[in-house]
Amino acid sequence: MTRTPTLSTADTARWTRLWMQTGFMMADAAMVIGLRTLRLMHGGPAATREAQRMVGEKVEAGYELAGAIASGRVKTPEAAARKAVSVYGKRVRANRRRLA
Repeated sequence: MTRTPTLSTADTARWTRLWMQTGFMMADAAMVIGLRTLRLMHGGPAATREAQRMVGEKVEAGYELAGAIASGRVKTPEAAARKAVSVYGKRVRANRRRLA
C-alpha cells in the first residue's frame, strides 16, 4: 500500500495562508463584480470606461502572470498559485477601493 506523504507544520501553514489569501481575494472579487454591475447597469460614459478598463486589466494581468511563468521565475505549482493570487489580487483590491 502506498502511503500519502504528510505535510510538515510549515507546509501546512504555507498552504493555509495561500488558501486564506485566495478566499479574501474571492470575497473582494465578488464585491467588485457587484459594484461593476451597478456601474454598467447605470450606463453612459462611466459604464463604457469601466467596461474598457475591466477588459484591459484582465489582459494586462494575464500577460503579467504568463510572463512570470514563461520567464522561469515561477518554478512550482505552489509558486504559480501564489503568483496568480498576487497578480490578480492587487488588481481586485485596487478596484474594490476605487469602486466602493
